[in-house]
Amino acid sequence: MNEMKLNNKRTILVGLAFLSICSFWQMYDNLVPLILKQTFQLDESLTGIIMAADNILALFLLPLFGALSDKTHTKLGSRTPYIIGGTAAAAILMNLLPVLDNSYSQEAAPFKLVSFVIVLGLLLISMGTYRSPAVALMPDVTPKPLRSKANAIINLMGAVGGVIYLGISAALYPASKTQGVDHVDYRPLFIIVSVIMVAAVAILLLTIREPKLVAENRALEKKHPEWNLAEDDGSGSETLPLPVKKSLGFLLASIALWYVGYNGVTTWFSTYVAEVMGEGLRGTNICLTVATVGAIVSYIPIGVIASKAGRKRTIMAGVVLLASCFLAGFLLTTHSSSITPLMYVAFALVGLAWAAINVNSLPMVVEMCKGSDVGKFTGYYYTASMTAQVITPVLAGTLMKSISYQILFPYAAFFVAMSFVTMCFVRHGDSKAEVKKGLSAFEDMDD
Repeated sequence: MNEMKLNNKRTILVGLAFLSICSFWQMYDNLVPLILKQTFQLDESLTGIIMAADNILALFLLPLFGALSDKTHTKLGSRTPYIIGGTAAAAILMNLLPVLDNSYSQEAAPFKLVSFVIVLGLLLISMGTYRSPAVALMPDVTPKPLRSKANAIINLMGAVGGVIYLGISAALYPASKTQGVDHVDYRPLFIIVSVIMVAAVAILLLTIREPKLVAENRALEKKHPEWNLAEDDGSGSETLPLPVKKSLGFLLASIALWYVGYNGVTTWFSTYVAEVMGEGLRGTNICLTVATVGAIVSYIPIGVIASKAGRKRTIMAGVVLLASCFLAGFLLTTHSSSITPLMYVAFALVGLAWAAINVNSLPMVVEMCKGSDVGKFTGYYYTASMTAQVITPVLAGTLMKSISYQILFPYAAFFVAMSFVTMCFVRHGDSKAEVKKGLSAFEDMDD
């Protein structure tokens, strides 16, 4: 029996869009809370509300533009126009933020804060227009049985984008340059990240011919109706059987719950480390880099494991590990005033756990749809994750302010543990245990 083979080179090139996106969000989560707190002197609750704004916008924009891209047909394809437009707008807008930040630090004025928030909003809208189309491009060109492996590579590319940012940030802004300084100029980081984004998308556009690859993949999927969990209702659209709908609902609930926990930590970690441990940006970035490297070395093995053990089992193992790591993080950070080797181990395991979850969750969602609705189902995935990310910055920030900063890790562990319960009720969307005959046709698809 011949088995399908994933086109690794093509998947890496498709992943450049996600590298671009993740380099931006790593910078956004890392710097914007610090700017809001240190330059604009906003408290935790207000900072949390502004940090949640991107997720509020995304809650509407990602499903909308995911579905719109399904219906878009141009010479460049369905997803590519959104990737071009969104990246171009974001690269311009993001470089206005440090200009306003620096200006406010020199002479505070309310209109500068308002301008910062307006530019931030426009930037988030531009990012929201192309995230779902960019992510949907992978399943568009990848057969369903190979999507966990492909998503492992996509996430690997995203992690590389995050590591590039963190490495540059740690080199440019060690504690010696930031501690005791009245104001830090972050313009070099914004410029570098915008260049990374534009360069990554330019390479993608020069190497990937979306319409041709999508047509080839659709033709292959038509030869394998057993891959499809949806049912044709005769109207040209598709409906999900009730058991599949229930599985989708529980899966989306699980996604929301683990994002409440995980994003609570990523949003507030730089502030948490400064308040609880007295560490600067460098200490924060080292921990996040270790977690990201842990994820990077795990993505490919996790994709292989999921193809053999199943996506659901791999996710549930990751959930148990992630909750355990957050509990360990609480103990380690509250009993030390500096970063210790044990913390590096804990954060490396956080990366492994998040890889096990993240590699398999999107493929489980899009497994339940036909190729023509990949953008819409990608939107469902982001509706769940972004709903969580709307709630958690405000909720976690308010709890830290009213109770203690030390509540952050127990808070995260609780919600991640709850996702284990909901995942127990997911019965569909797993990878097939056996690949049907005829799949060797994929090997003949052009590179």
